[in-house]
Amino acid sequence: MINKYILVLPVAAVLASCSAMDEMTPEGSVVTSDQVYETTDAIPDRTSADVAGIYSYAGQTFAVLGRSTVHNDFGYPSVCICQDSNGPDMVCANSGYNWFSVSYEYTDRTPNYIVCYLRYSFFYNQIRLCNEVLASYGSDLANAPAETRYSAGQAKAVRAFDYLCMAPYYQFRYQDSKDLPCVPIVRENMSQTAYTSNPRATVEEVYSMIITDLTEAISLLDGYSRGADKSRVDQQVAYGIRARAYLSMGMFKEAAEDAERALEGYTPYTLQEVSTPAFCNLTDHNWMWGILQESDQQGGLISWPSHLGSFSANGYTTQTGVYKRISTLLYDKISSTDVRKGWWTNERNASPLLEGLDWLGYENRDIASLTIPNVKVRFDNYTVVKFGMKSGIGSTDNASDWCIMRAEEMILTRIEGLAMSGQESEARQQLEDFVKTYRDPEYTCTATTAQELQNEIWFQRRIELWGEGFSMFDIMRLRKPVVRIHGTSIYNWPDAYAFNISADDPYLLLRFPQQETNTNRAISPTANVAGNSPVTRQNSDLRDGVTD
Repeated sequence: MINKYILVLPVAAVLASCSAMDEMTPEGSVVTSDQVYETTDAIPDRTSADVAGIYSYAGQTFAVLGRSTVHNDFGYPSVCICQDSNGPDMVCANSGYNWFSVSYEYTDRTPNYIVCYLRYSFFYNQIRLCNEVLASYGSDLANAPAETRYSAGQAKAVRAFDYLCMAPYYQFRYQDSKDLPCVPIVRENMSQTAYTSNPRATVEEVYSMIITDLTEAISLLDGYSRGADKSRVDQQVAYGIRARAYLSMGMFKEAAEDAERALEGYTPYTLQEVSTPAFCNLTDHNWMWGILQESDQQGGLISWPSHLGSFSANGYTTQTGVYKRISTLLYDKISSTDVRKGWWTNERNASPLLEGLDWLGYENRDIASLTIPNVKVRFDNYTVVKFGMKSGIGSTDNASDWCIMRAEEMILTRIEGLAMSGQESEARQQLEDFVKTYRDPEYTCTATTAQELQNEIWFQRRIELWGEGFSMFDIMRLRKPVVRIHGTSIYNWPDAYAFNISADDPYLLLRFPQQETNTNRAISPTANVAGNSPVTRQNSDLRDGVTD
């Protein structure tokens, strides 16, 4: 039996602030410059030791806290699961084995909770690695050797990505909040004094740095080839990150243009390819950027297949029944002719994706209903079967890769950019072509106005990108409410998580961890503390324009 360790610990006793990262040891949760070089031997085909640690950190078990008792600390994928647990579409049982329960109920806004710290410090730890690389190269990058330019370009792109993973959640959207405080900017070669007195930059300042870093990265990465190693950023990925940033800023024309550049040479998963569990292999042709996980690197129970997937013989979901499921509020809106409806089991706990598949060692048994003592319990209705296992269904090896960017996201970004920049007819045609060709042969787009198109694209993103960490990114940039329930119906949500949150509720904003406000004197302990924790069945009259 798996035991869940306590989630709430006195932060001062176990955590360190990103403002004091220079004082951290490896045991204190931060990858040091020495570890940057040590990682290269474990990652084949990586010749640049100075950037290898940046990438290995992204999927590192115990990445932030370095504590074997914290089972939701497994790098960027754990942040993505937190984000989607805050959202309206990914349901999970209210169980002591649900390590993301605090995100479902929104107590992850408590400053001395571990998840509050994880979601903040993961990115600043990685920013520190990027800053170390950039500081070692100096400022004259234009005249530097090609390998130096390429490494610097990657560091700038990842640093911009990290800020983009924080900016939308610590302040409301760019268009409405340019002059409001967001997160601190940590630059290379900052003194310790600057670290401990580093105020929140404005939203505009943070996004200005993001765009500047990405623009410089795109220039520095010109001519760079990463070969088969899609765990690294190349110029197209940098364009893709900038497309994401422009989308978040409401700069739709620019988002469409960058998404188009990013997409060159990539095609989506075909209908056939998504008719079986997938989304676990970095070599897939539609993956543009991801985290490589090898067997000697995966963290067993402390990994994304353990907490999100449904096919691991060494997982929290399978052993304890805390399966991630789709909200029936969204599921019921998906057409029966859409292949993606099979990414979850239905009300009879069946999915066409499971037909003809076997759990390792249990051939000719229905996977959904299969029960294996101390290994797997029966699926719940609406359990996700979208995510496969790189090592095979029923394997104990959780070394499945994590997708950070794929062609489908860029296609939908390009379409939204067109729709919101005056090209509604072209956007509608492209959306219809994409869905009909790759997901639902019977699809017809009936949206006519830009707003209707944006809602329809959001609906498609909610299906296509489910479980990949985009739920709250879209909620925040579109200024939408979190809608889980309608009236007296709570659908398949546990009662404790059955509530709605209005789009302007300040409780949506992430809090700064207590250790950060203790150490960084320029951030007030009262920053981002407005609003009230949601209560069961609140705001049941709210609607989001998609699941109405």
